[in-house]
Amino acid sequence: MSVEAIYQALYVQGVGSLAQELKREKALRSGRKNRIPRSRLAGLPGRGRKTWVEGAQISMRPPQASDRAVPGHWEGDLVVGGGKDGHGTALITLVERRSRFVLMHRLGAGRDSKTVVDELVTMVKSLPGKFETITWDQGSEMAQTQSFTIATGVKVFFADPHSPWQRPSNERLNRDIREYFPKGTNFATITDAQVQEAQDELNNRARVVLKGATPHETLAQQLNDALTA
Repeated sequence: MSVEAIYQALYVQGVGSLAQELKREKALRSGRKNRIPRSRLAGLPGRGRKTWVEGAQISMRPPQASDRAVPGHWEGDLVVGGGKDGHGTALITLVERRSRFVLMHRLGAGRDSKTVVDELVTMVKSLPGKFETITWDQGSEMAQTQSFTIATGVKVFFADPHSPWQRPSNERLNRDIREYFPKGTNFATITDAQVQEAQDELNNRARVVLKGATPHETLAQQLNDALTA
């Protein structure tokens, strides 16, 4: 049992059947009536406001992005580097929800919002017309998402805090990527050719969820269907 759970139990008991034995006002040594949560996600008013998320919550994402019925809806994330001098390095990962097609880009130094957004613009433009939306977590690397949308026309939506199941394809992809680049990898020491090789292997790996097809084959079929429709 965590320390936080014990504190919360004390509050509940203090206002319930143990009110006489344990007054709520004495639940903390400080005498405060409420425990101040450590995490900003706990909802303290005025703290941790993420302006880039406002108006772009996942609940506002178009329905067609949820059911995988149509292509063009992606999930994105950063795989953060580690090791000596590798703290600021990362790998941008994108996966298309219907085909599971993967795009990856190495950030050898720095993962500030401008750097991430600029590289995302390049990645999106490498497949023109194939992006409708991207779903991301609420990380500050997407603080400049408005400039990304202006440059690409692609709308970004943000998953709820601590809700990885809202980006399941990307969570699975990031686990697969660790087969190539284990936790602690310094991406400054990895070449773009190595990243491309890993991307190609992932896109040419047969998937049960695709009934034995590969992401590359599935995306190609989607493009062909779009041309003949």
